[in-house]
Amino acid sequence: MNPSDLRLSAQQLLEQNILPYWLHKMRDPNGGFYGRRDGYDRLHTDAERGAVLNARLLWAFSAAYRVLHEPAYLEAADWTKRYIEAHFIDREYGGCYWSVTAEGKAQDTHKQFYAQAFMLYAFSEYIRATGDETARPIADSFFRALERYGRDFQYGGYVEAASYDWQPIADMRLSDKDENAVKSQNTNLHVLEAYTNYYRLAPTTEVGEALLSLIDTMQRHIILPSGHLGLFFNRQWQPTGQQYSAGHDIECSWLLKEAAEVIGTDCNDTVSLLAQAATEGLYADGSIGERTWWEEAEAVVGLVNLWQLTNEKAAWEQADRTYSYILNFLIDREHGEWYWDVLPDGTPNRNEDKAGFWKCPYHNSRMCLELIERLSVS
Repeated sequence: MNPSDLRLSAQQLLEQNILPYWLHKMRDPNGGFYGRRDGYDRLHTDAERGAVLNARLLWAFSAAYRVLHEPAYLEAADWTKRYIEAHFIDREYGGCYWSVTAEGKAQDTHKQFYAQAFMLYAFSEYIRATGDETARPIADSFFRALERYGRDFQYGGYVEAASYDWQPIADMRLSDKDENAVKSQNTNLHVLEAYTNYYRLAPTTEVGEALLSLIDTMQRHIILPSGHLGLFFNRQWQPTGQQYSAGHDIECSWLLKEAAEVIGTDCNDTVSLLAQAATEGLYADGSIGERTWWEEAEAVVGLVNLWQLTNEKAAWEQADRTYSYILNFLIDREHGEWYWDVLPDGTPNRNEDKAGFWKCPYHNSRMCLELIERLSVS
């Protein structure tokens, strides 16, 4: 596709496939959104509801309203914001719970800094989209919690988790698939994107210092000489494993460039290094990494970003191939939304959720919105 066709396709995908699914199939009339639909599109009304899912919903509807000005997206953003305020915010100790029950009662009350970052990201986007300054104290509170309890001022970056009252915790894992490490690229990457968005609203010396410090930490400790991101680290930033994630590499490439642009610094060489390293995980069919929905979406944005940075035709062609792979293999055209990933035989994986604790309209909505904004001026 040429840029204008890709932009149009992305908007159609967002407004005809992704967002309607959440508006019409996942919305709980009693408040908020249901916690799960499985790979066969069966609704599980009793599923717990995660902070990350709800923060990403608030971000997605806020960003969609900011870009497309559709009133239904504003109404959905308001709906999500009210639910978060009523059920996820810890009024005693601050921050947000990790999960609540289907009835909205606090369930897992520990404080994962990944979740605090996504709440900051989401509330910042809501304020950007609506201009509603009544939401700013909540955004401010998440920034303060991240700085007070999550930041390592001695060695740099942010730790993984704390107890409900911000005390040290033995199990800091983000999920049962992750290593129990003190620090990770994943948490620090998403603090970076949250601080980038927050700095747009609060370009203060304090926020700017925190964002610049994290950019420096990413470049000095998290991005390895190979151009890949290390995944897990001890407190002093010694890697505790040598594996890497092509999806996170390519995602970091464009998020780091965005952060640098917002704060007024330059890291284009690092951005190119990351993006080129990520291409080691590309396959001939256009897919990347584990062929998950989120990796494919981030690859499209990262490759378009690389094309805009370098004007390399190969980067655009690869972005187009990856986008075509999404259209051909990941989209559920019958029920809406995307499948979790694609199996080696090319069929969708129905053993993983279509919507759930980790499956939400964030990576794919963001891909569409990035393409709409980026390609409108190309």
